[in-house]
Amino acid sequence: MARLFGSINREHRRVVLAAMAGTTIEWYDFFVYAISAGLVFATQYFSALGKDALILSFATVGISFFFRPIGAVIAGHLGDRLGRRAMLIATLLLMGVSTVLIGLVPGTASIGVAAPILLVVLRIVQGLSAGGEWGGAALLAVEHAPAGRRGLYGAFPQIGVPLGLLLANGALALAAAVTTPAQFLAWGWRIPFLLSFVLIVVGFAIRSRVAESPVFEEVRRTRSRSSLPLVPLVRHHGPLVLLGAVLFAANNAVGYMTTGGYVQSYAVKTLHLDRSTVLAAVMVSAVAWLVSTLIGGHLADRIGRIVVYRIGFAVQLVWMVPFFALLDTANVGLLVLALVLFSVGLGFTYGPQAALYAEMYPTHVRYSGAAISYAIGAVLGGAFAPTIAEALQSSTGTVYSVCAYLAGMTVLGLVASFFIRDRRDVPLSDTEPAGGPVVAGDAVP
Repeated sequence: MARLFGSINREHRRVVLAAMAGTTIEWYDFFVYAISAGLVFATQYFSALGKDALILSFATVGISFFFRPIGAVIAGHLGDRLGRRAMLIATLLLMGVSTVLIGLVPGTASIGVAAPILLVVLRIVQGLSAGGEWGGAALLAVEHAPAGRRGLYGAFPQIGVPLGLLLANGALALAAAVTTPAQFLAWGWRIPFLLSFVLIVVGFAIRSRVAESPVFEEVRRTRSRSSLPLVPLVRHHGPLVLLGAVLFAANNAVGYMTTGGYVQSYAVKTLHLDRSTVLAAVMVSAVAWLVSTLIGGHLADRIGRIVVYRIGFAVQLVWMVPFFALLDTANVGLLVLALVLFSVGLGFTYGPQAALYAEMYPTHVRYSGAAISYAIGAVLGGAFAPTIAEALQSSTGTVYSVCAYLAGMTVLGLVASFFIRDRRDVPLSDTEPAGGPVVAGDAVP
């Protein structure tokens, strides 16, 4: 990672750092909630539901995903009209404030039914923010990138996700380590949420210093911005938006086994492993995910975005059954091995994403297209993946039903990859026609 980062000049380094730092903070906030849903919220906010408390707790993770497309539409419209930088600052503040407030919501024992209602409302705000964040961060990095390096530059905002996962698990593991189990459930879990305030200040300081995307500035100068980007996007690129969504859904469903809290919950509550140990294991896997994501972005510049995607999906598919077999051993070392190797496929299906999505759309609808594809894919893949997994495992009594579900999602992503054209050699300038979707077999504009 140091070698790849060091190969970027100072000006561009500031850009990728801003994209990576902001995305890290956004996803730290998002994952702290998702992990806490599996470890804490069923007890603190949904205990009255008995055995269904955990399923509903995971469902609150999924509810926010339905608001991500709304956030993507709003941020995409404003990002294509006003610029990428302003939206990145707005989404960062929205996510951070809602996360701090979640850390202050009293439990059901204190304020009754108002507690879970407030929790869900703030989770919805997180969903709106997450829907707009990724598109802006990805485009800022990719549109600043020199020719032939868009895959690598685009991988830096991507590693904000495993970095966010690493920080979220680390903060919760530390809170669990310095408190008793009773103290952690009572108040210790709130500390990582409140720490988000510090991260907001850091993220704002970094992002406020970054210049606007040069590609967008060119569009601004030529007055070729669309007054309503969603209309030409749907009219000319609708099928491509859906293909991009399916591609991401396959990655997202698998990723949310760890980021969405299912593995943490299953390992602690079903396999009876120590909470801090499980969180530490996920932190190790987050490092592997980070490294493989960077490698995936780097390889995407060399062998193509779609080729790297297919390698990643193949790894996911091949490792699916061994992953769950090792998980069920309840052995910590084998759990770490399972998660680390699982992360290789995740990285290869995530590293090329920013560059691929940016290259799929012309500049005047690029923010909208990338953000909406990403948000719809998150709904299809990640929204209720932990809930579905918990329900499947509870009803069948085996984690292999979860394995079958994730294998099916992976196959869908692999199939979708054969209908998307790799356009890594096409300039990002707004000169391409706003014709139909760039899919397999189309001529490059």
